[in-house]
Amino acid sequence: MMTALRRVLSLLTILIFVSTWDTNLSAGKYNLVLNVGDQAPTWEKLPATDGKMFSSKTFKEKQVLVIAFMCNSCPYAVDYEERLNRLARKYSAKDSPVAVIAVNVNLVPADSLEKMKEQAKKKKFVFPYLFDASQKIGQNFGATRTPEFFVLNQDRKVVYMGAMDDATDASKVKRDYVSLAIKAALKGKQPEISETIAIGCNVRYKRIRRKK
Repeated sequence: MMTALRRVLSLLTILIFVSTWDTNLSAGKYNLVLNVGDQAPTWEKLPATDGKMFSSKTFKEKQVLVIAFMCNSCPYAVDYEERLNRLARKYSAKDSPVAVIAVNVNLVPADSLEKMKEQAKKKKFVFPYLFDASQKIGQNFGATRTPEFFVLNQDRKVVYMGAMDDATDASKVKRDYVSLAIKAALKGKQPEISETIAIGCNVRYKRIRRKK
């Protein structure tokens, strides 16, 4: 009797361990702040390259919101500008259920709002390109790379975060993670792949000195 009971308890312990381990793998594997399924952070009005101000409430009518953390000074981010533009064009209609935006939080001269405006004009960006001098939006999302993407569903929960696709070389892309996440979110589902590691330059956060 005791032997049978021990076997049952051992089996339960193993099942609990496997279940917990599996959950940890599927969420928050590469992001130290957010997990897949978390409520996404909100933000107040931020200036954009088109002269307008955008907050998280601006997109409240959209079923899906894609946020890309970008900048001018990172060659990886620059390489993804046209891919991001194509994605935004696909959903650029006013009645589209999807909104695509980009955000820059770097504070170096090359990434100033004025330089962002120049880049947006030069590359003919069709998406709102926001600037956050406080860097809070990047910190709240746990963004560490440019480019880095977040797909939010209608409830503004994170359904995907990480790289846009599976190859920095556009000619070698086989799987577009962001597009697949958008399609899943529009159906009220979770994408098969919900988190990947973002490849790019480090986001340049200000260093805060510790008080003595």
